[in-house]
Amino acid sequence: MGTMAQPAPGVQILVVDDEPSLREMLNIALKRSGFQVVTDAGVRAALTRIREASAPFPLVITDLVMPDGSGLEVLAGAKARSAATEVIVMTAHSTVEAAISAMRAGASDFIVKPFSPAHMIAQAEKAVERHALFSENQRLKAQLSRLEPPDIELGSSQPMVAISDLVTKIASARTTVLLTGESGTGKERVARLLHLRSDRRAAPFLVVNCGALPEALMESELFGHERGSFTGATGARAGLFRDADGGTLLLDEVGELPTALQVKLLRVLQEKRVRPVGGSSEIPVDVRLIAATNRDIEADVKSGRFRQDLYYRLNVIRVQLPPLRERGGDVAKLADRFLQQFAAEMGKEIRGMSPDVLRALDAYSFPGNVRELENMMERAVALAGGPTIGLGDLPADVSGVSALPSPLLGSAIPPAGLVLDDVLGEIERRLLLEALDRSGGVRKAAAKLLGVTFRSMRYRLEKHGLDVGPGSDEDQSPNSSPDGASE
Repeated sequence: MGTMAQPAPGVQILVVDDEPSLREMLNIALKRSGFQVVTDAGVRAALTRIREASAPFPLVITDLVMPDGSGLEVLAGAKARSAATEVIVMTAHSTVEAAISAMRAGASDFIVKPFSPAHMIAQAEKAVERHALFSENQRLKAQLSRLEPPDIELGSSQPMVAISDLVTKIASARTTVLLTGESGTGKERVARLLHLRSDRRAAPFLVVNCGALPEALMESELFGHERGSFTGATGARAGLFRDADGGTLLLDEVGELPTALQVKLLRVLQEKRVRPVGGSSEIPVDVRLIAATNRDIEADVKSGRFRQDLYYRLNVIRVQLPPLRERGGDVAKLADRFLQQFAAEMGKEIRGMSPDVLRALDAYSFPGNVRELENMMERAVALAGGPTIGLGDLPADVSGVSALPSPLLGSAIPPAGLVLDDVLGEIERRLLLEALDRSGGVRKAAAKLLGVTFRSMRYRLEKHGLDVGPGSDEDQSPNSSPDGASE
């Protein structure tokens, strides 16, 4: 049978209990097992020691009921100093409710008095081992992040380079950030980059769309709730602030928050504590908050729809994202990135986009910004019939090509005009694809459908990037002339 690893030399444990005899017993037993031990007789002294210690305690062992307070206060103080601290709660008042409260507050174990020293030593060794594993995991993550720093490319246009530089400057600050800009400009992407460049990158990055949550559930979703606190609350929920503890929380569409919840959010930002719905105590949280909105939030403040004090709390650092139409040069690069992404997802071999597609994208205003471009490229890859994205793979209002399958465009000239050669080239490309489809890929038969020679057919296919490789037996039949033209 394996043996539990001995704690590393120097591991220090804090023991908190108002009974001198119990403190002395644990002090002797734990020191014999290789731990360093410090003791306190009450809640106030323990909280002071936890705050002023040069480093967080890996393990705190505390009584639940003491004359000057509750062991849950010690637990909260230890967790506030370091979420990695393991806490064992002892009590002579064993109830299911007490155990649940302790475990819900973050205790790693709940031990009923009286207990044997051997039992406590075994639980302490397990707790310290868990702390060591967690610490090693965090160290390895930090080391990996230094070797391969995670990042997100925002773009090479001057406005986005400036935003990327600003993100680097503020990434590791604790201050809130307000991201503003039109819908689809990439606010969540910037928020994620802020998280990845910060010292919180190994912790959670969570996103909540405030506009998509029913108002009745917003408070519970953000701050959590206790079991039975409202109809349907069959179990307790931690809430997004506690889920993101140590990391970053993005409140997208923050302008949609109802006024009553704005007051509670402001208090959480000021106190760095949350009170779950139906809860009787506040729980400390360490979260870097980022807010985003596409609304004119200053106008909402003036109209009284958004609280001025919350606005000032959120607007410590403001990042205004420009619309895609003002990011000259980024459209083609973003389009190519999305193209490669969706081609890989769909298992398609696509080399790139035709010059006329690039011109059409450059001329388009993109009212839906980056999100619209992403959706557009997903559609183009899905529709592409060859290795190159053509005008016909874009929406008609972008390409200027009629969505009708007929080559007769009628009155399909868009208000901004079109490039005739591009449109005619796209019509030719689509007819080539249709002819190949109807002929089962046999180029000789496709050429006959289109009334062109086999040599002309091959030339046109190559021009549009649709060359399907060596011809079939039928293509090379004796009826073909030596130069490949049909007899």
